[in-house]
Amino acid sequence: MTETMRAVVQRGYGSPDRVLELTEIERPAPGPGEVLVRLHATSVNTPDWVLVTGTPAILRLGTGLRRPTAPVRGSDIAGTVAAVGPGVTDLAPGDPVFGSVWQNRAGAGAGTFAEYAVAPADRLLRKPEELPFAAAAAAVMSGITALTAVRDAAAAGPGTRLLINGASGGVGTFAVQIAARLGARVTAVCSGRNAEFVRALGAERVIDYTVEDYTRGAERYDAILDNVLNHPPAASARMLAPTGVLIPNSVGRGSRLLAGLPRMARAATLRWTGTRVRTVTCVPDRTNLAAVAALLGTGEVTAVIERSYPLAEAARAVAHLLGHRARGNIVITL
Repeated sequence: MTETMRAVVQRGYGSPDRVLELTEIERPAPGPGEVLVRLHATSVNTPDWVLVTGTPAILRLGTGLRRPTAPVRGSDIAGTVAAVGPGVTDLAPGDPVFGSVWQNRAGAGAGTFAEYAVAPADRLLRKPEELPFAAAAAAVMSGITALTAVRDAAAAGPGTRLLINGASGGVGTFAVQIAARLGARVTAVCSGRNAEFVRALGAERVIDYTVEDYTRGAERYDAILDNVLNHPPAASARMLAPTGVLIPNSVGRGSRLLAGLPRMARAATLRWTGTRVRTVTCVPDRTNLAAVAALLGTGEVTAVIERSYPLAEAARAVAHLLGHRARGNIVITL
């Protein structure tokens, strides 16, 4: 008899409450090199609301014109190994793990808004005992993206002048903490209501975007991590020191067809004018998972979770993130 599981399935594109439905679907089985994980927690990230709303619409050419071909959203995993596929020898049923289904085969059950999910074994790591499942889930995409941006793209170190636009969001809260731990002088851009919050995370200076435009200031920065992309890239680039680097990390807002893609393209073309531009790719391999786990293990970096939702309220969780006002990460727990 076919085993089933509860999962949140996307029936089309639009508002989360209209297109996401909790239902029963077939439980996936691990193939060669794969692991079946019973989920304890997952997190909601930008790619999730992008796919739910279908904005920018041009991306539907690759995901499905009327509805996504892979109907279950979510990529971050924290849970317990339920079964392993052929060739997996370093993980066993019962092991607590965290990681990602990123690069998993498409199809039903490919996402993590479900009771079970299949992930490549090399995208999973044993979860440290002291790390809660919810924090582990929140630390995958947001944590690795922030680590890659701050450590690699910005090359942050003692005295580095780093501006983080969108400092109070999922990636931003990790980035502020990681940069401060590396000795960088962090300027955080967020709303005034989050000013003391990001200072407590390690920001040396806070710019309230509702009263001050950072692209009109006098300060120059060695790196700008732009998680919002709400300024023309050329304006942000003018705030860089001569050898500074611009790190655009957002789909941004704009037309329904293209959203912020034109602005991302303009950021990339700044290379032609001599501006250093680095893009960030989240690679949830074991090396990066171990690095994030080590940071969390020190206690100097924490996964900021604004709210947890049960699986049945996944649509509300996506809508929460879609409001672009989340303080830290949004988690779904099972």
